[in-house]
Amino acid sequence: MPEAGRLKRPAYYLHQWFWGSVDWLFPATCAGCEKPGLRWCEDCQRQVELLGANVCRRCGRPQQDHTVCQTCKAEPPLYQSLASWAVYGGPLRQAIHKLKYNHDLGLGDTFSQYLVECLAQQAWAVDLVLPVPASPKRLKERGYNQADLLAKPLARAFGLHYEPKGLSKIKETTSQVGLTRPQRQMNVTGAFISEGSIVHGARVLVVDDVTTTGATMEACAQALLKAGAERVWGLTLARAGSQTAEGFSVA
Repeated sequence: MPEAGRLKRPAYYLHQWFWGSVDWLFPATCAGCEKPGLRWCEDCQRQVELLGANVCRRCGRPQQDHTVCQTCKAEPPLYQSLASWAVYGGPLRQAIHKLKYNHDLGLGDTFSQYLVECLAQQAWAVDLVLPVPASPKRLKERGYNQADLLAKPLARAFGLHYEPKGLSKIKETTSQVGLTRPQRQMNVTGAFISEGSIVHGARVLVVDDVTTTGATMEACAQALLKAGAERVWGLTLARAGSQTAEGFSVA
């Protein structure tokens, strides 16, 4: 379990100092509302719908209590547990789009702080942190991987080993947006491979920006376990979906 006393290592403070210096030289605007002066303002933060304790203990899907949901009972995921900080919507959705598509790289530092808080609440015996990888084509188009921007400072905060090459994406997938659960699973099946020399025997935390059904995290866990990882957990900034009368439905 990540210990509170291990938080905020020097490398993490250096990371924050760097982005603070960037903001001083090039004043930021809020990624949620365009208000000048901050990358993420208090007004937008107040609109964030945090995910509390009432989620499935395995897949992290919101429900009425903190038990294992019926879906996970019927077909347990390969990962040990998947947790997310907040619901993907409102200003947070806007900010993640800017992180992902608009080269607003400083948002990785901003939102990694919330992932630090989220991970500190979990009883996970993690020793290795990896980002969900982008495909070579997507990486060439964007020039960066948004999951890497979130995962690296998180690992630094806890003094955990960070290895972005522990997972590779070998299949060019289509966007998961608008796909059904079976379609999402099919889309990412066989999409990832893992380097056994890096992950063998490791207890791995995989970090991403958004999850919906958990299909991507399941595909990553499959590759990691096949390569010899001992256990796999998932952590994402947001969970896509919406509250309905029947519960939490995916986007």
